[in-house]
Amino acid sequence: MNGIRIGTRPILTLLSKTSHYFQVQQPKTTGTTATKRAKVTNTNNSTSTKQDPPTKVSKAKSGTADSKSTKDTTEKSKTTMTTQQPASAAVLTNDDGTRISVWLMKSEPDTFSIDDLINSKDSTSHWDGVRNHEAKNLMKNSMKVGDQVLFYHSNTKTPGIVGMAKIAREAYPDHTAFDPKSNYYDDKSSKDDPRWFMVDVKYERKLKRVLTLKELQQYKDKELGHMKLLNRGRLSVQPVSDSEMKFIMDLEQQSVPSE
Repeated sequence: MNGIRIGTRPILTLLSKTSHYFQVQQPKTTGTTATKRAKVTNTNNSTSTKQDPPTKVSKAKSGTADSKSTKDTTEKSKTTMTTQQPASAAVLTNDDGTRISVWLMKSEPDTFSIDDLINSKDSTSHWDGVRNHEAKNLMKNSMKVGDQVLFYHSNTKTPGIVGMAKIAREAYPDHTAFDPKSNYYDDKSSKDDPRWFMVDVKYERKLKRVLTLKELQQYKDKELGHMKLLNRGRLSVQPVSDSEMKFIMDLEQQSVPSE
């Protein structure tokens, strides 16, 4: 693909068939966050990001009404509440039990949209043009094949999460940095000593509805209080915690909020 992008991955039954939710394995720490390919003025700030603390607790299953006394029903509900793990403990895993990380990756739709990814060969494209060291390090050191991606349209009239993808190839040198004709040329980067890297991303699906930035901001002080998108908006590649991913997938199933 020519130019930059910036961008994102599915979950639960909507995720890839090889991914499952388990409430046993603890999520790995990815350290710093990443940025994405798109027309953004990335600075070479190397601010590290903290691991998001758990922010949401899943609801306990409610018992059905029957001829039992209110006391019995209450006790049953209490038991359920104390034994069920919080939603933040749920992680995406591969069949072998290894954790699947989730990333939000931004791309300007005028430069590279989710439809452009769909129309790429095998619905797969390299994610080039990242020129922020924090993002580069995330792509180079943390992204693994099979990781999920939330594809985010940025710098547009209605920015938001539009679809899901996955990492199809781990980091390798970004060839646009070697091309003097490219907008992303860097004379300090060479094939012998590459400075910038990219990954390959494969399309999985579009969301049932766009989860706009405006809608997500309604949860900034609640379930998405620690989400990088709402706190460090200029980062174009960002890690997404397991609890945030679960909440986003649940939010997708809800109707469009009224204005």
